[in-house]
Amino acid sequence: MKYQIPKGLFDILPNAKESFKEVSRWQYLESIIKKLAIDYNFEEIRVPIFEKTELFLRGVGATSDIASKELYTFLDKAKRSMSLRPEGTASVMRAFIENNLSQEKKFHKLYYMGPMFRYDRPQKGRYRQHHQLGVEIIGDKSFEIDAEVIDMLVTLFKRLELKNLKLLINSIGDLETRTNYKKALLDFLKPNFENLSEESKARFDKNPMRILDSKDERDKKILKEAPSILDFLSDAAKKHFENLLNLLDKLDIKYEVDSKLVRGLDYYDDTVFEVVSEKLGGAQNSLGGGGRYNSLLKSLGGPDLPGIGFACGLERILQTMIEEEVYFPEKEGPFLYIIPIGEDAKDFAILLAKDLRHHKISVDIDLNAKKIQKSLSLADKLNAKNALILADDEMQKKVASFKNLDKREQQEIKFEDLKNFIRDKFYKL
Repeated sequence: MKYQIPKGLFDILPNAKESFKEVSRWQYLESIIKKLAIDYNFEEIRVPIFEKTELFLRGVGATSDIASKELYTFLDKAKRSMSLRPEGTASVMRAFIENNLSQEKKFHKLYYMGPMFRYDRPQKGRYRQHHQLGVEIIGDKSFEIDAEVIDMLVTLFKRLELKNLKLLINSIGDLETRTNYKKALLDFLKPNFENLSEESKARFDKNPMRILDSKDERDKKILKEAPSILDFLSDAAKKHFENLLNLLDKLDIKYEVDSKLVRGLDYYDDTVFEVVSEKLGGAQNSLGGGGRYNSLLKSLGGPDLPGIGFACGLERILQTMIEEEVYFPEKEGPFLYIIPIGEDAKDFAILLAKDLRHHKISVDIDLNAKKIQKSLSLADKLNAKNALILADDEMQKKVASFKNLDKREQQEIKFEDLKNFIRDKFYKL
């Protein structure tokens, strides 16, 4: 039987036909993210890939699409319901509570990267296993922290040299705001109920604000005349949002206020934001987004601490980088590729490689070398910086031919000088 990968998944390979599935590109993106986290003083947190199902139902909201349609859920051997994580925030909040992180300090800046799972219709930029960057700040509800998180997201895309991006921002206010707005929205939608899409009809009683997020053209047409949530903001919510926008202006962060932006999870309040690609268009144009969640920790049984965060899908970011022909560094190869011809040369090469690796110099050996030119071609494919040729002549003379593969320069080095010569070359890099 020929086994194949399940639908909606893919392998990340050393060399792949589709360039966004190439591991060196993933490593480059991850290195940019890790440096960004250091620059903003975020600490990494790692949480399990599955949790009790109840956590996600409570965390992301039982009426959200993720909880109602997209969870990968299974019973363990003790008949307990478990689910693969569909996003990271709920697990981070659980870890925060369970490990009493608020006893250590009240203010935390955390980030994570890893696979998430959603049973969704696979399409470009949307997979059943996808990789996500997540950022969470816990313990501060100021508009200045909102601005820092948004600035971090915008800075990520600048460092990745992505163009044609737009920052959308909105406030969905506090509980008072949303209670008043939901009533006005339902009053507006009732006369148009029969004209709504089936998905929006299902959301009408459960979560009417999610109708604002509909991509269906019928819904969009109806929603053009819908009341704006910005007209319903409480005094406190309005002041928070105005202060945030003023600070973004001072930081020279361009944005567009979108009063229909609500995001897909039920735990948000006040600030919500999203970065979209104007080049991609369509339903899959979002590259990252997030918002504030001041009540989430408390609702999960934790301390009454506010939070804000964002998440980005790495697959979609990589695909956008490739489509925009963003520069990726050349794949790193070994510093030295040794080509030994014959058993004596092979023994010598193995001992030499051990010594050089001990000095943290990257080395590979062609243990099947028979023809020098063929092995040199292989060294080029591996992006090796230098080659060391050990054939019969070299072994008899006790010299090795050292070849710089960039400059195509070659010189003979005595065996007794070889280790120091290679180390000097390496440490001068």
